[in-house]
Amino acid sequence: MRAAVCTAYGPPEVLQIRTVPDPRPRNKEVCIRLVATAVTASDCIVRGLKMRGVYRPLMRVVFGIRAPRKGIIGMIAAGEIESAGREVTTFKPGDQVFGMDGFRAGTYAEKVCWPATSALALRPDNLTYEESAALPYGGLIASFFVRRLKVGKGQRLLVYGASGAIGTSAVQLARHLGAEVTGVCSTANLELVRSLGATTTIDYTKDDFTQSGRRYDLIFDAVGKRKSAKAMLNAGAALASGGVSMSVDDAFPRTKKSDLMVLKELAESGAFRSVIDRRYTLDEIVEAHRYVDLGHKKGNVIVTISPS
Repeated sequence: MRAAVCTAYGPPEVLQIRTVPDPRPRNKEVCIRLVATAVTASDCIVRGLKMRGVYRPLMRVVFGIRAPRKGIIGMIAAGEIESAGREVTTFKPGDQVFGMDGFRAGTYAEKVCWPATSALALRPDNLTYEESAALPYGGLIASFFVRRLKVGKGQRLLVYGASGAIGTSAVQLARHLGAEVTGVCSTANLELVRSLGATTTIDYTKDDFTQSGRRYDLIFDAVGKRKSAKAMLNAGAALASGGVSMSVDDAFPRTKKSDLMVLKELAESGAFRSVIDRRYTLDEIVEAHRYVDLGHKKGNVIVTISPS
């Protein structure tokens, strides 16, 4: 099969299209013929070893000393079950699925084998494979933090970085739960964030949300401290008494199949929608990584592996 292999840690050019052996599922695994995947911020962090301090050598221990030991990165899958291990009872060949597995990865390829217990489910009936691939990354991470923050009806939530994959998902999930959402983003993305359910938007290129005089019960930094440290420095000034602020860097989100099922149901009901910025092919994977590295994508960047 064809795959984009990460040959070393470094810039997007370390990704090279190669022919590699087809994977074979073990007893408890399924083999997915991929139609689409997504290039996520996490993929770019792994590819470029973009961690500071003690975390950098730790990443080498976890992922590989000189290059990712698995070779093929990518954690988002949307495709069709080609075969299943003899102990798999939840999926069968022909099932059209989508999901995420950050530990197994391997989706920058025509096929991938994942445990059937991964955050994997039948894709939404009303979405294409590409649209389905735009759901798991932001949706599952946002689900984790929305739960940690205990977002509920009537609460005032500010989402910093509301136009990215995680931010667009957090806005939609919080709005579905009845929260009053304020989204912080750039000028170009204000309308998008409002269309997703934000009651109020703040243009960070013109206004500082910590100086607005508004107070929030909850603040969620959907960008991460590496990029938002300066902007979030005085976030406490915008919190109401007893308020809570949390960043995506404050915990390692666990992806749950049950959360993916909720996303599927919300998507099918029209309460949650895919946000796709750009689409690339597998042969354009380097260009896709260059774009994501810029740090200004709206929602998700999708890579089509093979025609559906």
